[in-house]
Amino acid sequence: MRELALNILDIAENSLAAGAKLVTLSLWADFASDTMRIRIDDDGCGMDEETLQKVTDPFTTSRKTRSVGMGLPLFKYSAESTGGCFSISSEKGKGTSVCAEYRIGHIDRMPLGDLGGVVLQMIAMNPQTDFLVTVECDGKKGVLDTREIKEILGEIPLDMPEVRAFLKDYIRENLVSIYGGRL
Repeated sequence: MRELALNILDIAENSLAAGAKLVTLSLWADFASDTMRIRIDDDGCGMDEETLQKVTDPFTTSRKTRSVGMGLPLFKYSAESTGGCFSISSEKGKGTSVCAEYRIGHIDRMPLGDLGGVVLQMIAMNPQTDFLVTVECDGKKGVLDTREIKEILGEIPLDMPEVRAFLKDYIRENLVSIYGGRL
């Protein structure tokens, strides 16, 4: 993968496949400490200990269509290759948490990419799932919670073109004001 946003999308798709009803995405960056952290939590079916031990092996996958799974191994590698770290925890029946930390200025750090587009796609393509997205950078913070949006909109679906257009602008404006495209 050429950008971290696509890796986030891949991991969120794993959450959806695990039956998650709530997926939480947190991006935290601090330029003074040269650190960026991406965390994805879900309330899906979780993994047993045996699966958890193998999940970062590229030759382990739960998919039936191919014998390799590259999402989590690539996410782990992308963090560790910048001097950062990676962790994953999971409990059967309770969900999974994936966290990657990066050195922002490291030459091997992939660009964040179109995080706004990925968030919009996750929300619009999965109306049955709720998403809580938090972005923090240098003391600025933005939160998007689809539960709140659904409450405000009532019967109006999130994938309605006018709602998608609003969400696209809202997400883009907030991301630009929070981290200014520096990631």
